[in-house]
Amino acid sequence: MIIVDTNIICYFYLPTDQTANVERLLMQEPEWAAPLIWCSEFRNVLALYIRKGLLSFNQAYSMQSEAEILLSEHEFEVASFDVLRLVETSNCSAYDCEFVPLAMQLQTQLVTADQKILQSFPNIAISLTDALS
Repeated sequence: MIIVDTNIICYFYLPTDQTANVERLLMQEPEWAAPLIWCSEFRNVLALYIRKGLLSFNQAYSMQSEAEILLSEHEFEVASFDVLRLVETSNCSAYDCEFVPLAMQLQTQLVTADQKILQSFPNIAISLTDALS
């Protein structure tokens, strides 16, 4: 099992230059987990795509539903204490810091494209490129 952040989830469902790599990641490691916040963050990205006319409501809803199925058994609550401790020692947002303690708790890695997370938490966060190596 690996922890994936919302960027990785977006790359999987939305066509980007990283989509093929994320598809490979899922084949390599099919058990993805995330803190509960991923769902709201992903909805927010889909809302932006709807407003810009890049996705229809039905397309966005379908993507959201598929992502919820993918992560349905691997969504976790994260303690506020743990998140705020990481905020205190990094330049990352509280949203981003939700993913790190979950990876620590599950003793696994966080796969992310977020440079701040990668720089702030090099012992737990790993880039998509490195995860595929």
